[in-house]
Amino acid sequence: MNLNSLLTLVFIGVLRVSVFGQEIPVQKDSVLIQDLDEVIVTATRTVRQLSSVPLPVTLISKKQLQKTGVIRLDEILNEQTGIITTADQSGFNGIQIQGISSDYVMILIDGVPLVGRSAGNFDLSRLAVGNIQQIEIVKGPSSSLYGSEALGGVINIITETPKEASLNGNVSYRFASFNTQDANLSIKKKFKKLGYSFYGNSLRSDGYDLRPEVEGQTVNPFENYTFSGQLFYDISDALKLFTSARYYMENQDVTLSANDQLIEGLSDINEANAHIRLDSEINVKWQLQYEFYYTNYKASEELQNTVSNTLFSQNDYDQKLFRPEIRVTYKVKPKNAITTGVGYGHENLDRTFFDEKVSFDSQYAYMQYDFYPWEKLNLILGARFDNHSEYQSQFSPKASLNFKLSDAISIKGSVGSGFKAPDFRQLYFDFTNTAVGYTVLGYNVAIDKVEELDAQGQLTDLLLDLEDLETPLQAESSVGYNIGASYAQGKVKLNLNLFRNDFKNLIDTRAIARRTNGQNVFSYANFDRIYTTGLELDAKYKLTDKLTLSGGYQLLYAKDKEKKVALERGEIFARDPNSLQTVALDNSDYFGLVNRSRHTANFKIFYEVPKWNFNTNLRINYRSKYGLFDGNGNGIIDTYDTTFVNGYALANLTLNKTFSDKYTLQLGANNLFDYQDAENIPGLAGIQLFTKINFQF
Repeated sequence: MNLNSLLTLVFIGVLRVSVFGQEIPVQKDSVLIQDLDEVIVTATRTVRQLSSVPLPVTLISKKQLQKTGVIRLDEILNEQTGIITTADQSGFNGIQIQGISSDYVMILIDGVPLVGRSAGNFDLSRLAVGNIQQIEIVKGPSSSLYGSEALGGVINIITETPKEASLNGNVSYRFASFNTQDANLSIKKKFKKLGYSFYGNSLRSDGYDLRPEVEGQTVNPFENYTFSGQLFYDISDALKLFTSARYYMENQDVTLSANDQLIEGLSDINEANAHIRLDSEINVKWQLQYEFYYTNYKASEELQNTVSNTLFSQNDYDQKLFRPEIRVTYKVKPKNAITTGVGYGHENLDRTFFDEKVSFDSQYAYMQYDFYPWEKLNLILGARFDNHSEYQSQFSPKASLNFKLSDAISIKGSVGSGFKAPDFRQLYFDFTNTAVGYTVLGYNVAIDKVEELDAQGQLTDLLLDLEDLETPLQAESSVGYNIGASYAQGKVKLNLNLFRNDFKNLIDTRAIARRTNGQNVFSYANFDRIYTTGLELDAKYKLTDKLTLSGGYQLLYAKDKEKKVALERGEIFARDPNSLQTVALDNSDYFGLVNRSRHTANFKIFYEVPKWNFNTNLRINYRSKYGLFDGNGNGIIDTYDTTFVNGYALANLTLNKTFSDKYTLQLGANNLFDYQDAENIPGLAGIQLFTKINFQF
């Protein structure tokens, strides 16, 4: 019996026993608590106290955002245990969670997804943090609630809401190295039935250049703007309206060198989101939510060859998503709740290298049962079914538990499946690199395009039977396991989590034909089976009323199962650089997957002097060595590879002083040790100094 079938039977059986079983003594309901400092909604779609959630979750509060001095989302995420930022070929910074790359992590804002992944990564630097109330990070497969792209985890950005009857907000200005200027304006107010908020952000920079000998800058000058607004209206005591809108735009001058030619041009990004939600409380047992969401992401880049005065390249990207959803929560008992939801998604993309605009349609339904079979044990059982126009239907179950051994110690565990649908690029891409001569074709168009190239006499031979491309590309899938424990008493907090994620049907490129110029034609296929496994440890100790120490560590192993089998058979070789002899490798020589560090760690010191309205914090982040690519050409990163990036540590320091309870002066330095690696880590710009003034009203 497979995992899906087993969890389905368990879900049905426990649901029957719990709904019709005996009543549990009424106690304080953690699902209903909404005024605690540390509550989250992402993990279960209900308001839950952080300590009671039976999943590995990280919460970043507004207070933490303010004291660290970060201005973009990628900066604060890079300081969390088990999370690192990684750049794709476009230079966009995505994240890696439990060794799972950015392609498989869903990014939400107020519970709805953002789009715009032209090369796989979601560019986290698009998101300013000035109006964020908190950030919730759920690690491990979350497709049972969120569907595709939540295979590795979910990051939900919760924005601020008005709470006071008087107009309040803040204005801030931050100046940093490279003429980087960041300005924020935030206002909000709540009347009896009406509330509103507005946020505006402007960020501009001259960029920087780590390699003066190369034409163009490492990061080109840019400017971007974010505007967002929210409106809340209590139509009645039982019906409440929430609306929000967000607009982001970025302009960047591009200068680069290609084949000893100077290339210049412009890059523009425009993003718009609109979100409407109606919250209806029928009675104490039944709650309904009606949600409508629309988002549009546009990017364009036009580059000119300044020598020949001809067009070098032009890329356009226009993606839209429309998604209505209805959610229902039924409280079976004071601490038992069933949440169900149904929704529809329509997504389309018009992009250069596509023959025409393409679209996806999907329908989905999910159910979750959150209950206490007895006082100290919380179980959550959930499942989701996705029907899609372009790939096979997916069923994603999940089960998790939290057992409270004592007031201080809890045991947590979860097992669930996740999936990621083939994206537009993997299905419809039609790209030929004019400089090198290779071609990449989406799976759905590969047969027609190969036959077209063959008829034009551009192919020398086919590397496989084209009938092999007639079976639909399957969704990538995974099963994730997490088990851990937490301890919180007095001045000490500890969290330990062991994890394992097994993936199958991963999609990657393979050569399907050879062109007359000697280059290959590539398309996509399901074949990889990989895993990531390891442990995470977080610790926090309040040494005195003024001094708090905290730290985190992750041990990670991320490998390809097929490569391990080949190594056991003695089928993979490398050349020893010392003896110049070819040697057979074994599993002890296998380092792991690209861009995965075995060890990552962070250490934080927070010192506060309340009578002076002063605080300072030092954050140190360490990442051990990792491989950039397979330098031996044997399909793995091994001990003989020369593509390793050495381990390094980054330190960030921030000082905050508040005057008259309204004005805050902030001084700081990022990358305090001035670490640079221009060749391997172009996004790391050396030491960056900044100062910020904030006025709270």
